[in-house]
Amino acid sequence: MKQVILFVTSWCPHCRNAERMLRELIQAHPEYGDIAIDIIDEEKNKKFSDSFDYYFVPTFYVGGKKMHEGVPTREKIEAVLKSALE
Repeated sequence: MKQVILFVTSWCPHCRNAERMLRELIQAHPEYGDIAIDIIDEEKNKKFSDSFDYYFVPTFYVGGKKMHEGVPTREKIEAVLKSALE
């Protein structure tokens, strides 16, 4: 199982949607609950965030590889979670 990193900001409505969709997907699919998901506020962890190559939030990395950047959909987030399980 691969680690998931989600970069967000506190003021981003798309980030709040991504976090909500994550919770819903984990509730609907308990196997996703075993995935280690680190949610990183890029403003509070600037040095760490700057070591990754992305421009928009929310951004998902799975096992160090960027999987999604920008406006999330339930399908895109589920693809991230499925990738983490591989």
